[in-house]
Amino acid sequence: MSTGKLVSGILVGTFVLMSLIPYGEKTNPPVDEKLTLKAPKEVMDIFQRSCFDCHSNRTKWPWYSSVFPMSWSVRDHVKNGRTALNFDKWNSYSKEKQAKLRQNIATKAGRTMPLADYLWLHEDAKLTKSELETIQKWAYKDREFELKSVR
Repeated sequence: MSTGKLVSGILVGTFVLMSLIPYGEKTNPPVDEKLTLKAPKEVMDIFQRSCFDCHSNRTKWPWYSSVFPMSWSVRDHVKNGRTALNFDKWNSYSKEKQAKLRQNIATKAGRTMPLADYLWLHEDAKLTKSELETIQKWAYKDREFELKSVR
């Protein structure tokens, strides 16, 4: 057996073994409807389609979330997303934090969120200009509306 085949076999074997190693949790904590964001239907529809997989307790775990190395990436995205903003915990945040999150949502929507690598496999999550305006009107509902530039 050549050295190249041996190395290739070891790499493939390592990859397969790493796929079997569980990494992190792949769960959806219970949802308390009293804590969930209440926003107009058109805003919620956008958030559910484009944001909820990482920013809620209602993640739809695709098949590749169980396959290394994607499993590690997906779980980290969900963990970090829920930590930064969880729409299912919205009413547990202080009014100040909610205001800051609204500003972050309006600023990041369509620019850095949804993440580009998420959009590779979830093209339907991409936000249109009209959807960005809807989100920003909601985010700035108590302030003057200002449409930010999009990607």
